[in-house]
Amino acid sequence: ECPLCLLPQPPEAFPTLASCAHRSCRACLEQYLRIAISESRVQVACPHCPAVLQPADVHRLLAEPALRDKYEEFLLRRLLVADPGTRWCPAPDCSYAVIAYGCAECPRLTCGREGCGTEFCYHCRQPWHPDGPCAPVPPAPSLANPAAQLVHPEDAAHGETLSRAEAEDIKVCPRCSAFIMKINDGSCNRMNCTVCGCLFCWLCLQEISDVHFLSPSGCTFWGKKPWSRSRKILWQLGMVLGAPMVISLVAGIAVPVITIGIPIYMGRKVLAGGPGSRRSSLSGCQQCLSVTSSVLLSLFVSPIITAVTVGVGVPLMLTYVYGVVVLSLCR
Repeated sequence: ECPLCLLPQPPEAFPTLASCAHRSCRACLEQYLRIAISESRVQVACPHCPAVLQPADVHRLLAEPALRDKYEEFLLRRLLVADPGTRWCPAPDCSYAVIAYGCAECPRLTCGREGCGTEFCYHCRQPWHPDGPCAPVPPAPSLANPAAQLVHPEDAAHGETLSRAEAEDIKVCPRCSAFIMKINDGSCNRMNCTVCGCLFCWLCLQEISDVHFLSPSGCTFWGKKPWSRSRKILWQLGMVLGAPMVISLVAGIAVPVITIGIPIYMGRKVLAGGPGSRRSSLSGCQQCLSVTSSVLLSLFVSPIITAVTVGVGVPLMLTYVYGVVVLSLCR
């Protein structure tokens, strides 16, 4: 029985996968891959686990040549946009990529697609400008005014409102400029582009690491927009000035809570027992001895746990406040 469609199938209808040992019928896998590729996803995971399907399996399962070609195109694009030396031709209706290694000193590039030949700059990625410096890159149309081509002149007022609403929902990937749409459903601001795999912040559109929302960047995990500059400065000044008092207060509360709480917790845990425990077969003296020994052992261990927690946590918090926050404040 296929675990996806729940229909009985003969054994030959379940193809083997190189990535994992899970099995599904061929029809379900083909439909699954068809939907994934139509959404520009080439890092397609197994329907039952996070293991990524191998390209050989994808080719074997896709019956339509057009889907295979589209998969190859998306896979190649994903590899190219992850390469820092790749430059895309800025000509309209041209998606040709130029591999431009070592071209920083001679920035004049030429598109190699037949019939195009557009010359553009390696640095600003705009049409070639021999007589002047690189101009600032204009904002992407989808980000500045995504509904500009959809609104008629007579609907200007409505179009302005619509464009502002869509500009908050549709942005472009900072690495490959693919259109990204975020539904306003309260989801977090940590976005992952399905085309190039770029991990970026929805608020500032910068590629991020896992500590981006912990840094004083003004971007919050669930916020609708970044903090203003004045709010960031006030928050950073408050952290720098109030850190010693807050850290001392937290450490002063944590030391007695950990030192006293662990023995109390262990004593109650041993006294209450649990599923499969032998407490009911022990006599009163044995139960008392068991509880006493666990409490005494906890009294010996809890100061060590407290010292390690405070000894590691306090330096980390001080380093963050007087290192990361102070550097951000100086900028």
